[in-house]
Amino acid sequence: MPEQVLERVEESLTASEGADGFSQEFARFEVAQPHLAAQVASNLAQPLGETPLALGYYLSLSVWLSFEQTFGDRVRQVTEEEAEAAREALELDEELRQDAPDEALETDDVIAMEQPDLVDFIREHIDLALEADPIGVEVDEVDLIYRMTLVLVVALSHAVDPPELAPFGGSTPGEWQA
Repeated sequence: MPEQVLERVEESLTASEGADGFSQEFARFEVAQPHLAAQVASNLAQPLGETPLALGYYLSLSVWLSFEQTFGDRVRQVTEEEAEAAREALELDEELRQDAPDEALETDDVIAMEQPDLVDFIREHIDLALEADPIGVEVDEVDLIYRMTLVLVVALSHAVDPPELAPFGGSTPGEWQA
């Protein structure tokens, strides 16, 4: 994910008109990615403090908008099974790494290898949320938001179709020869 896209998304969400702007963007998210939006809504429906709740909405929209702006029509709708598979894969990977104390990389580090700027963006906002209210923010709630956001990154990364490549020399597939 290009850093300039993340900056543009951040500017657009910051400039949006408060709760109404977020509500409109989340409504678009629900239409474009209903199964991922349902997962996000389920996580955000849990009893959460104000900071983790706001962070959850902000990061989920930031991730989705980044994919939308970068890949456009190439981001296909994630099925319910794919959304669940992304969540389960993340949980399983975390369990396996917990059982292997000699493992040098955490799950989020592996995801960061594929999406370094996006994971840095997420981590930066997680850190800002924790620094803003170090006593009043429940770390477990912020961790839930972090993991939810990583699931979005994984699911959307797998939902990007490869670009269509023009055949060499402008010929059509019927004109290709071995």
